[in-house]
Amino acid sequence: MKFSLALIDSLAREAGFSTAGIAAVPAPGSAEDQAERGRFAEWVDTGRAGEMEYLKRRDDAGDLVRSSVRVALPWARSVIVCAANYNSDQPRSIDPVPEGAGWIARYAWTSKGDRPSDYHKVLLRRLERLRDRLAEQLGPFESRCFVDTGPVVERVYARYAGVGWTGKNTCILNQQIGSWLFLGVIVTSLEIPREAVLSIAPDRCGSCTRCLDACPTQALTAPRQMDASRCIAYLTIEKRGAIPEELREGIGRQIFGCDICQDVCPWNRHAPIAADPEMAPRPELVNPALDWLAAMDEPEFERRFNGSPVRRAKLAGFRRNLAIAMGNSGQTRFLPFLRQWATGADPVLAEAACWAMRKIQTAAP
Repeated sequence: MKFSLALIDSLAREAGFSTAGIAAVPAPGSAEDQAERGRFAEWVDTGRAGEMEYLKRRDDAGDLVRSSVRVALPWARSVIVCAANYNSDQPRSIDPVPEGAGWIARYAWTSKGDRPSDYHKVLLRRLERLRDRLAEQLGPFESRCFVDTGPVVERVYARYAGVGWTGKNTCILNQQIGSWLFLGVIVTSLEIPREAVLSIAPDRCGSCTRCLDACPTQALTAPRQMDASRCIAYLTIEKRGAIPEELREGIGRQIFGCDICQDVCPWNRHAPIAADPEMAPRPELVNPALDWLAAMDEPEFERRFNGSPVRRAKLAGFRRNLAIAMGNSGQTRFLPFLRQWATGADPVLAEAACWAMRKIQTAAP
């Protein structure tokens, strides 16, 4: 069978994806290759990657591994980009909220039945099915499948593959689906026929700046410019140690990740609801009560979040985030938890709890 975009799209949907595309890997030294390397290097060199050391890794020649696919995979000729819709009919983070509720990012709600499901594993299985089906149709080829873990900036290739355009919040936006998309890629040795490539999706953000205006920590420094070291998702998930005090108030009630820049996006207003049994939302994680989460000990945390992206924060980081959200709530009913943490052995949690207590006491009438 002929290698075509229609074949990729058909097999991707069969594997469980919402849409797919394919893009050529720029030749080493080409203008496109140099431009991408330069943009990524500047982003890293100006400190906007924060403490995410995996983004700063270099090869023996000193090149940033993630600056170009061919740095790590010299045989790469094309990247198949697949997107899975994870939107749900649950409330948004900007909707009216019960008193004392926190917010866990929508992508971390996913479950299959009554068990958490990690989208990395779900998508990786689907990518492998797609790759195997392509090999049946086209014959053997070299390939690697990645979901957030490989030397590929997925959003860049999603744009080249026509999956969507890069929104001003740096997320990939698809005109039909919106931005609630998980991305996975298959890097291949396949040369792309001219007719297999989609044109780059046109930018449809227009003059809208709602995402930039809504970001509480001003992480979006300009359209399509993200300072990850200020992003709430980075601060509550990737950041170890103390969160800078000047950013804590902006974190609000976010305790794992952040959806604000996507929640305010007009393109997500009418985004379709996903009908995916492996990515159903866990209702108890939507606007969860801070005191319910704070009462969890290590075994309960592991039981609730084993297999969930939430485990990435670890219990210590999760409690630090809870302390900051409690402080921002201004509610005195959280003081018993904060007093307990303030005298505990974890110095980062103790400092966050002391900060939260001062904030609550300052706000109290």
